[in-house]
Amino acid sequence: MTGPQRRAQLMGIGRALFAARGMDSTTIEEIAASAGVSKPVIYEHFGSKEGLYTQVVELEFQILLESINEALGAEAKPRVLVERAALALLGYIEDRTDGFRILMRDAPPSQPEGAFSTLLSHVTARVEHLLSDEFARRGFSTADGAMYAQMLVGMVAMTGQWWLESREPEKRVVAAHLVNLAWNGLTGLQKEPELKSEA
Repeated sequence: MTGPQRRAQLMGIGRALFAARGMDSTTIEEIAASAGVSKPVIYEHFGSKEGLYTQVVELEFQILLESINEALGAEAKPRVLVERAALALLGYIEDRTDGFRILMRDAPPSQPEGAFSTLLSHVTARVEHLLSDEFARRGFSTADGAMYAQMLVGMVAMTGQWWLESREPEKRVVAAHLVNLAWNGLTGLQKEPELKSEA
């Protein structure tokens, strides 16, 4: 196995163990045994269990952030951007469940405030910019964009945490209902919401 292949293998094994048990409850011996290597091999690649954990978190953080940035970066109407962002988060949870569990759980030393909190701050800044433009277009106070961005991102994030365990209904239905509430408010809810963006 080449160095990069071994590194990827160790990160994959570490991700699965950290997701299942948390960093503190996972031992370097377990990681080494699962990979079929000695402990010094892990130290050689990552320096420590914490070093491996930090690398796993940073990779997952970047994958999710890039997915959401891509969803918010394309030209589209604000409602469609909200749909795409919700689908990006739910898609990440579906495809990289272990990664999401890790982002939700322990803060690595490089991000003492927490990986998921840091991620949400990045996303909220993007959403705030989008909402400020939309608020200005409608004649609302652009200063309120920051507050509404927190509300919107918080709603999507909490729904994602709930869906992580339930997985029902499927992600497009969840996203449609999320956007229904975000876009229409409680008084304007549609009985059978549908997404406006393509599948």
